[in-house]
Amino acid sequence: MAERERSSEEYGNVDLVGDETVKMVAASAMFAALTAALAQVSIPMPAGMPPVTVQTTAVFLAGLLLGARWAGFSMVLYLLTGAAGAPVFANGSGGFGSLVGYTGGFLFGYLLAAVVIGAVVHRGLGRRPLSQVSVVTQVGAVVLGIAIIYVLGTPWMASVLGLSMQKAFATMLPYLPGDLIEMAAVVALVRAGDLDGMV
Repeated sequence: MAERERSSEEYGNVDLVGDETVKMVAASAMFAALTAALAQVSIPMPAGMPPVTVQTTAVFLAGLLLGARWAGFSMVLYLLTGAAGAPVFANGSGGFGSLVGYTGGFLFGYLLAAVVIGAVVHRGLGRRPLSQVSVVTQVGAVVLGIAIIYVLGTPWMASVLGLSMQKAFATMLPYLPGDLIEMAAVVALVRAGDLDGMV
C-alpha cells in the first residue's frame, strides 16, 4: 500500500514538472511573438543606421519575467523564426541575411541580454518571485542588458559597414535615451502590476 502511494506521488510530481515545462514553453513562445510584434513598431533611419524600434521592451520583460533559461529560449525561437524567413525583424524583414547583416549583432545581443537579465534578477537559471527582487537589482540587470546589446551590436555594425569604432558608437549614441526610457517603463510596469501571474 505504501509502495503504491509512493508511486502515485512520484507520478504526480512528474505531471507537475511536465505542466510547468509546457507552461514555460508557451510563455516563451508568447514573448517571442511579442518581440516580433514590437519589432514592427519601427522608424526607418538613414542608410547605415538601425531602425528605431521598441522590441527591446519585450527583451527586457522576457529576462525579468521568464528567467535566464526561458528568456533565452524565447529569443532563440524569435531568431530561428526570423532566420527561417518569417518577417519578424524590424520593418518586416526576415531571412538568414538579416542575422548576418549590419543589425545582426543587435539581434544576437537580444538573446544574450535576455539571458543575463534573467540570470542577474533570478540569481541563476531558475526563477523567483519578482516581489523578492529590489528595484535596484532590476534596473541594474536591464542596464547591463542594454550595455550587452550595444557592445555586441555596435562593433558588428562597424565591421559590416566598414565604419570606425568611434563613428559606429557615435551613430548609436542617440538611441541610448530611448532604451533608458524603455527600461524605466518596463521596471515601472513590473513593479506596478503582478506580472508574475502572467507566467
